[in-house]
Amino acid sequence: MPTPNSPPAPQSPAPRAPVRWVLALSTQVLRMERHLLTALMTLLVLLILLNVVTRYTGMPIYWVDEAAVYTVVWLTFVGASVMTRLRMDFAVTMLTDHLGARGAQAFKVVATCGVLLFGLAMLAMCWMWMDPIGIARNGFDAKEFAAESFNFIYTERTQTLNWPTWVLQLILPIFSATFSLHALANLLEDMGVAERVTHAGFDVVSADAVN
Repeated sequence: MPTPNSPPAPQSPAPRAPVRWVLALSTQVLRMERHLLTALMTLLVLLILLNVVTRYTGMPIYWVDEAAVYTVVWLTFVGASVMTRLRMDFAVTMLTDHLGARGAQAFKVVATCGVLLFGLAMLAMCWMWMDPIGIARNGFDAKEFAAESFNFIYTERTQTLNWPTWVLQLILPIFSATFSLHALANLLEDMGVAERVTHAGFDVVSADAVN
């Protein structure tokens, strides 16, 4: 028990500016993802209800199924990004359960580094795949770009919605960027550079709470 005359407990030094910026940006992105998840889930429910009603009345709308599929795809990637920051991703602890606290922490840092490297590699792959410099060099002419590079991403369209597929596939570079950002924030916390952040508005923060 601290006595009235005991000195106050020492406070951990505040993280440096770049670390604070990464954590703050990750928190802001997480908040936007939360609203986006709510919107996508609402849209999915409405599309399913619309599909049921129109089929029951004998007037099905042919593009609803495809819209629901792409909504689920976006919902999956956004949800995976959120789960990464909330540390709700899967983990195998058969080895770390037999290590001490320091060894388990070291393995945790290594695993988080692997997650970050995966996100950065996926981001680089999306850059080469979508080739924004190449399409800009061709004056944003999709046909000219396809003829030069044999990359038909900007000429393909969806089957029923007739939307450009690259618009819907933008979720891949978006996910890669947010996933990498959240992984970097987790890595800074695991390395002890910054204290672990508590995210308000997310009641489910562990796999045990889900189950």
